Amino acid sequence: MRRYMFLLAAILYGSISLFSAPNVVRAQLDSVLRVLDATLDEKERYAEQKEQRIAGLRRLLDMPGITPEQRYDTNTRLFEEYKQYLPDSAIVFMLENVKLADQQGDRVQSERARIHLALLYAVGGLYIEAADMLESVRATDLPPALQVSYYDTYKQLFNVYPKNRDSARYYKQYRDSLLGCLDPASDNYKIVYAEKLTGSGQCREAREVLVPMFVQQHEDTHWRAVLAFSIGETYRVEGDYDRQKLYYALAAIGDVKNAIKENAALRFLGMAFYETGNVERAYRYVQQSLEDAVFSNARLRTMEVSEVFPVIEQAYQRQLSAQSERRFFLLICVGVLSLFLVAAVVYVYVQLRRITRFQRSLAAANKQLHDLNRSLQDTNKALSEANLLKETYISQFLDLCSLYIGKLEKYQHALNKKAMEHKLDELYKMLKSNDMIENEVKELYAVFDHVFLRLYPNFVAEFNSLLLPGERFELKSNELLNTELRIYALIRLGITDSSKIAAFLRYSATTIYNYRTRVRNKSAVPREEFESRVMRIGSVSR
Repeated sequence: MRRYMFLLAAILYGSISLFSAPNVVRAQLDSVLRVLDATLDEKERYAEQKEQRIAGLRRLLDMPGITPEQRYDTNTRLFEEYKQYLPDSAIVFMLENVKLADQQGDRVQSERARIHLALLYAVGGLYIEAADMLESVRATDLPPALQVSYYDTYKQLFNVYPKNRDSARYYKQYRDSLLGCLDPASDNYKIVYAEKLTGSGQCREAREVLVPMFVQQHEDTHWRAVLAFSIGETYRVEGDYDRQKLYYALAAIGDVKNAIKENAALRFLGMAFYETGNVERAYRYVQQSLEDAVFSNARLRTMEVSEVFPVIEQAYQRQLSAQSERRFFLLICVGVLSLFLVAAVVYVYVQLRRITRFQRSLAAANKQLHDLNRSLQDTNKALSEANLLKETYISQFLDLCSLYIGKLEKYQHALNKKAMEHKLDELYKMLKSNDMIENEVKELYAVFDHVFLRLYPNFVAEFNSLLLPGERFELKSNELLNTELRIYALIRLGITDSSKIAAFLRYSATTIYNYRTRVRNKSAVPREEFESRVMRIGSVSR
């Protein structure tokens, strides 16, 4: 599917010169701009892919036993990845390659690394360093492939060099020398030749060279972006804004997808939109171009963007200010219309009030609503009173039971006293009820469980729903509540003090605390919300 879309785009945009209707070009431009905007939104993902490739190459350098030749080749691959992403990093690897080649006595590899360094210096705005590096290269003894790189680097140096008569002359001189070294059938020759044609105003002829190569590119490679930018340049020279935007946008898509930070497509695209009055798009694309230039520390690109960005930013701020004024005006209009609407509503209301039949219906409905509200209030009040009554009743009941157990404990203390006084007959009689306390406590708990579950019959099921599936309580056939459930039953009744719970259940406060903590740790809801959720079990609000 992706390959089909690229092929379709290539056919459409490669044959753009065949169409003369402006609406066709604009429709294609709108489609490409949507793709560009979506691609810019994902630029970080493409940068991460670039970083992953770089990290893989860097790991090769750390491999034990790597030879100087392998290190040189890996540095060269890192140079290719870095040169239009982070040129300063590429310089580090080329400097190492110069050192490696010199140590190995390999003049060709040394000259290749120096030419690469010169290119990086030129792109970084270090023109003197670039020229010095190229002058150190013995051009007459270079292999053909390196002669091409040598002349191409000189051409690029004088292309970015501060414009004057000498730089223009040197640029043309090295461009012609480069053409003399290249195979006329090669793509490199064609693109340099098309550049020459564009420079001399022969834009149609340049496109006849460039467009067939562009159509053959079915994916967003860097080479396709270079071709798209060159085609856009021909339309810029001719002043055809729609077509130059189209091809600059295609070039920008390729640059973003290949994580090319040292680029010009976005800047030229933004300037084209600025010159045609679309300040918002101009601002977005030039801002993206400035971010890329700052990221890559490309001094030349940063300087170029900095020259146009303040102008576009001021225009963008003026546009925002104008939009704010328009919004304020529209707000006033909406306010006035709202007043008219209110007046209309009042008028309609007055008219409706004049209809007697509707008045009677409305009055009857209001009376019914009032009666229903009063009935609902009474019901709510009754429910509140009943709820307060049952909770007060249980609380008092528990206090009495607790008091009774305390008396039983005093009774046991009295038995101990009899034993200490050696009143054996009396002690024997009293000891006949040795299990009284335990039985009373068990009976108290049974009564409590029974009464509580009558008031909250779904307590166990709802409590288990607050716990993790594997941690829920399963009661025995003769159990109504166990110790943990009984603790939280008391909490449901509003008794949250661990010491009071401990007094009722005949445990220490520490034991009660540990039980509560252990149950909270099994909670399926946030631990800090668990007890508040227990307090809502069986409540009217649920």
